[in-house]
Amino acid sequence: MNPCRVLFICTGNSARSILSEATLNHLGKGRFEAFSAGSQPTGKVNPHALDELQAAGIPIAGLSSKSWDRFTEEGAPPLDIVITVCDNAANEDCPVLFGDFVKSHWGLPDPAAAHGHGALLEAFRRAHTLILYRITALVDLPVETMDRELLKQALDRIGALTDEDEDAA
Repeated sequence: MNPCRVLFICTGNSARSILSEATLNHLGKGRFEAFSAGSQPTGKVNPHALDELQAAGIPIAGLSSKSWDRFTEEGAPPLDIVITVCDNAANEDCPVLFGDFVKSHWGLPDPAAAHGHGALLEAFRRAHTLILYRITALVDLPVETMDRELLKQALDRIGALTDEDEDAA
């Protein structure tokens, strides 16, 4: 059985989408194959994202900031789910990708926007904690047997989860 292929996209593909890709590949244990991309990739992964992943014991080999164009080209892997992780609350434009996949939005504040070393570390920790919470909820879904509409509803519910929900759990 093929893994469920998930693409996480944002603007720069240096932090939130990278954290999401690596976390899902780690927790998905072969049921999922995650990718990430950006509409205006920075070309490098934020070192704080790599530090956060390593601290959580999540492999970082092969992570790179790349354009979403590679997922629209001939020979690109077919996608089952596309999740945007931009922060609409901060008026950040989310890329729009068209195709035959289920789309959802899991907005996250950009941890790289924090100022000061301590604030940056805390922002990355909080962002990854919420990503872990959401990815765990995704991995718990029976995606292999869900129809598209139920999957879309479940993904949208997961995207609405906040760190306050996690604290209450």
